[in-house]
Amino acid sequence: MAAHMPAGRVHDQITLVALPFVTLAMLLLSRNARLTLIVASAFLFSGLMFGPDLDIYSLQFKRWGWLRYIWIPYQRMLKHRSWLSHGPIVGTILRIVYLGVWVGAATLAAVLLHQGGQFSLDWQQSQRLTEQFSHQYWPEGLAAFVGLELGSMSHALSDSLMSMYKSLCKE
Repeated sequence: MAAHMPAGRVHDQITLVALPFVTLAMLLLSRNARLTLIVASAFLFSGLMFGPDLDIYSLQFKRWGWLRYIWIPYQRMLKHRSWLSHGPIVGTILRIVYLGVWVGAATLAAVLLHQGGQFSLDWQQSQRLTEQFSHQYWPEGLAAFVGLELGSMSHALSDSLMSMYKSLCKE
């Protein structure tokens, strides 16, 4: 990590200090305790484990324990602080898709193992279930995305502010 960026522990402190404000703002905006809990939880998860610094050997990366190895291909594909890892919306979506591929592959492997290698899928039924799930739970999905994005952006914003501060101090 570049010397002019906040350390992982500073990002943690920013996340923990911002958490009550994010929670209160969401509660006032939504007037919904369940959606507020989802946003707050996703914000905390993003700030501590699922943020932009998964593109390097960081505190966020290390917190994944033995599962951190799934992030090594991600790190090799992305340059640190690129718009693909640190960019608004894009970085969060890319991490969700990347993790989703791993979860999907692990789920498929578990199903195949459980069924002794036999696998059949009713695509029409699968599509109906996916549509039903997405219609029924879209507010929760949106709340989770908002929380993940806010956690990611608090990280990227603190990086940018620190960079600006350091460059102003050099002048």
